[in-house]
Amino acid sequence: MANIISQSDYAQLWQANIQYLDPSDNSDATQVCPQQFGKGYERIIQLRGIEVLIINEEFHQDLDVEYPSSKTEGLVEFGFNLTGVRGYIPSCVSFLELAVSGADYEEYLSEIKAGERILKIDIALKPAEFLQNFAPEHLTHLPPKLRQFFEKPEEEISVDINTITPQMRVAIEQIFNCPFQGLTKQLYLEAKCIELIALKLEQLKQIEKSSPKSIILKPDDINRIHYAKEILIQNIDNPPSLLDLARQVGFNDYKLKLGFRQEFGTTVFGYLHVQRMEKARQLLLEGRMSVKEVACTVGYANQSRFAAAFRKRFGVNPKSYQ
Repeated sequence: MANIISQSDYAQLWQANIQYLDPSDNSDATQVCPQQFGKGYERIIQLRGIEVLIINEEFHQDLDVEYPSSKTEGLVEFGFNLTGVRGYIPSCVSFLELAVSGADYEEYLSEIKAGERILKIDIALKPAEFLQNFAPEHLTHLPPKLRQFFEKPEEEISVDINTITPQMRVAIEQIFNCPFQGLTKQLYLEAKCIELIALKLEQLKQIEKSSPKSIILKPDDINRIHYAKEILIQNIDNPPSLLDLARQVGFNDYKLKLGFRQEFGTTVFGYLHVQRMEKARQLLLEGRMSVKEVACTVGYANQSRFAAAFRKRFGVNPKSYQ
């Protein structure tokens, strides 16, 4: 059974463990996870108009944090959840959360599961109008929901959840492993945050362009679509055909195609391709396999085709990347 703690008590325990890598720089604070909860840290970095929250932690007990009802001061937050679940946002997703000033957050329970590594980055724009001030003449080119948020919001709080692209993942890892200090660190992290924001905006823009049709998905439909995704991941080197995949989850191929794009913002085999390339990238970084072995592991019998696909995705040959 999970322990329950109030948000105020939870925050106090974290604030008692604040450390500064550079005592003269209070814009970069690391809160070490209290020992009674687990291990890891939460790092908060203040940049120009941007607040970055970097989380790397693992709890050794299930914990439920009770958050009281509250009002927002206006929020534009770009989030990237690599692993683990904290709150209501699942793992392996990117998201955009918008909340108008004065919007009501109802009280809720944030569940944290033991034994799950939580790796995530949240980029909050402070003030919320940062992006509007950044490029006012280009507001018409923003995704509709974000443009509406700045012009005349209809919803008080909204969240868009999509996949994490390989390009996003590279920038996220660079933030986690930033090698710089001082001014160089500030400039580097600011550039990487803006890069992630740009990639997320472009993702939303492409989803809007490529989603002319939509269907109503019931909870059971969504579960079947996520099951199809798991089948693809488990059979990344020898995936089923679209028709076989649809049969395995109890759909026809048309409904699976539309539902998958609607849920994940890409086609079934577009998603498979991204996962193949991401697995290949990780294997190359580990350095335990040759390029040919990596190609075979992710389902490419032809090394040249694998190299071309990898180069198209990441802009570099697999051997060079390795």
